[in-house]
Amino acid sequence: MRRAVTAAAVLTASAAVTLTPVTSHAAAPFKGANTSSVQDDFNGDGYRDLAVGAPGAANGTVQEAGSVVVLYGSASSVSATRRAVVTQSTSGVPGTAEEWDGFGGTVASADLDRDGYADLLVGTPGEDVGGAESRGSVTVVWGGPNGLKGGANIAPPTGYGEGRTYCRFGMSVATGDMNGDGAPEVGIGSGCTTASYSGPFTRTGRAAAHYDEWRENARGVVMGDVNGDGRAERFYPAGPMDGDIRGPVTLDAGPPDLLDPLVNRGIELPYADGHAGQIGDINGDGYGDLVTGIAGDDSHFNAPTPAARRGGEIQVLYGGAQGITAGQKPKVFHQATAGVPGTAEWGDWFGQSLSVGDVNADGYADVLVGSPREAVGSRASAGTAVLLRGSASGLTTAKAAGYTQNTASVPGAAEAEDWFGAAAHLADLNKDGKAEMVVGVPTENSDGCLWVARGSASGPALNGSVNLCGQSAGIAVRGRMNGYFGAALTSPHVEN
Repeated sequence: MRRAVTAAAVLTASAAVTLTPVTSHAAAPFKGANTSSVQDDFNGDGYRDLAVGAPGAANGTVQEAGSVVVLYGSASSVSATRRAVVTQSTSGVPGTAEEWDGFGGTVASADLDRDGYADLLVGTPGEDVGGAESRGSVTVVWGGPNGLKGGANIAPPTGYGEGRTYCRFGMSVATGDMNGDGAPEVGIGSGCTTASYSGPFTRTGRAAAHYDEWRENARGVVMGDVNGDGRAERFYPAGPMDGDIRGPVTLDAGPPDLLDPLVNRGIELPYADGHAGQIGDINGDGYGDLVTGIAGDDSHFNAPTPAARRGGEIQVLYGGAQGITAGQKPKVFHQATAGVPGTAEWGDWFGQSLSVGDVNADGYADVLVGSPREAVGSRASAGTAVLLRGSASGLTTAKAAGYTQNTASVPGAAEAEDWFGAAAHLADLNKDGKAEMVVGVPTENSDGCLWVARGSASGPALNGSVNLCGQSAGIAVRGRMNGYFGAALTSPHVEN
């Protein structure tokens, strides 16, 4: 088994809190919450909701306990007033709000119990458990007609992390129906091994089946259908490893056999690299395509093997009737690629976050890429986000656009260390068929903010786009700490 290389964390949480749900609800679920159109619909009203991690939020006097704010979707998209704030002090949510836990470091969703409402999954990779430092935890909060209520912990499989510390269980969480039974599978990445769960789940958090994937030391998990059979495949982008800082990518082939590690051995994709990723149909052929990000370049990693291209990169592997195969070579995009906005500079972190979705309803998924450490003028780490368009020929730089807080009609102003683009998300929150563009700005002000722009036939509509900040959305900030609202969305971001 390869050994993970530890590097400086991309986001270090620091401060803030509150709860008091302001809920939105519907009488009955719109449809099964595992369908793509309502994957994040926690209250069953037919609109996708937006889960926002604020791992630095304070809980009363408890610093950096962390929280998650759910902004409920509607015909007018999301606002700070239609919300629920969830912490480990929320009634029915297991655990205890403790300093430096960072509840909300990752967020995901799926209808785990098959009741027609999406459920919220929250990763707390920094939480100490049973005396193990940063063992990490994953919590599910149940969706329903009145929004989110009650919860359970998803326990690691037997033998997980034995003899190890700092495993950070919950560094990544991915969901998808791998066997076509309508119940989602869940993959959880960490700094130790990955864990796999098969649904449905009971309200105690118990899965129908689970196992420790001890052969894979992977921090990232990606799930989606890349061969058109209606069932999700699972990929493990391992993160930086000894001998492969760019990070190997493995296609899961099934559960291990304790007596024979070669049974269902995963298929390594030798030409692919990645630390995190997402799947969507970029070329409109009916097959999901895998997009991975490698943000850290040689200015971040002190290693004998090369890291990402200068400034960071993303890679695209296209699905097909045979899925994604070991012989495929990815298409690579970075800021030195012709047509990609910006300039490739050491330490930009292009690819630190990414999301796949269709912003203009043309039938081709687009890719939003965050570059949170990019300078804007003389403002270091102000950050930028780049939108690359899907097309019949795949991802293209035609009509590519870059956005900063100095872009005309984008609210706010680019400031040093804002980290605009630390999280990125494309999702249709108002049910008009076009994905909103959501960009996390977790170190803006003391609480952190989000930028939200509605989709349109011509792309993101900058006029009327809004900034939503953590304190107005219900989190608290304590002392000089930062709430990091916007540090995590349900699309992936790289954690090292």
